[in-house]
Amino acid sequence: MEGSMPDRPSIHRPGVLEAVRATTGLRREDLRTLRNAIYKRGLTPEEAVALLSPATGSKLAEHVAVDGLQEVLRRDSARDGATKLVLKTRAGLALESVILRILSGRSSVCVSSQVGCAAHCQFCATGHMGMARSLAVEEIVEQVAMAGRILQTEGRRLRNVVFMGMGEPMHNRAAVEEAVARLIDPQWFALSPRHVMVSTIGIIDELRRFVARFPEVNLALSLHAARQEVRERLMPLAKQTPLREMHRALREIQALRARPLMIEYLLLDGINDTDADLEALIDYCRELRVHLNLIPFNTIDQAPWLRPSTQARQATFSATLKAAGFVVTTRFSLGTDIAAACGQLLRPHATS
Repeated sequence: MEGSMPDRPSIHRPGVLEAVRATTGLRREDLRTLRNAIYKRGLTPEEAVALLSPATGSKLAEHVAVDGLQEVLRRDSARDGATKLVLKTRAGLALESVILRILSGRSSVCVSSQVGCAAHCQFCATGHMGMARSLAVEEIVEQVAMAGRILQTEGRRLRNVVFMGMGEPMHNRAAVEEAVARLIDPQWFALSPRHVMVSTIGIIDELRRFVARFPEVNLALSLHAARQEVRERLMPLAKQTPLREMHRALREIQALRARPLMIEYLLLDGINDTDADLEALIDYCRELRVHLNLIPFNTIDQAPWLRPSTQARQATFSATLKAAGFVVTTRFSLGTDIAAACGQLLRPHATS
């Protein structure tokens, strides 16, 4: 139960270490040592605290909880180097994060912003599981820290963080914003804003607020259909924001940003991959500065009626969009053999 959480705040919570400095005798250099150890060197919080004097470390442990998310299950892909982590909060709720090791050597982590999701997109396993609660800032931050630790042991460095895991980030905008602030803060993870991406279905008012604060952070819109009736069929929340209204908002948003907006488009056989859909997508994006990312559908048990577009149809979509002048890429899904690919995150595991 949520009420079973200990009173001590997480060491990852913004402002906690500063708040307990006077009580614990923590010096500014101690605070810097802790942050560098946890967020840049890949040490566990326990290992970082052990770097302090025994008296300071002992007193700090009385006021701050160093045990946050617990690893319940780890699954490593035998195909492509992806790793899925099933993590449990101190309240007993489970969530999933995915580490992606790209052949080029770049490493990324796909983090969750919620346990479950209220968007109920038909093509997404998380959407079918319903909504438990939004994650706190420290629970988002710790996912990144845990991925960084794993990669450090492999001689790798975490380069990218993408908010494409469980949940709709704009339904938890305040916590996501504070987590992003820590990711790009030189005193925390020190990532470039260009190495952070937030994906959303388009909660317009929240999105406007987010972009106003972080215009340099990469942004991806899960569009998936440029015809309103098709989008509503796939994404029930699309009824709240008609495509025409979203288009006006996107034009306002792109005026605040130097980088193009990524448009994510999941290709589904006979549903959103027809000639009419392709023409509608071209028309919708013509006045926008976008990078189109085509996504082959990863099948899920919850939606057996959905099928991926054929490779020939995917190639036609890509070629036609490129001929129309757009920058187009087709996503290569990692972790399909461990249900860690786009749209497959679901928490069927026991949490007790």
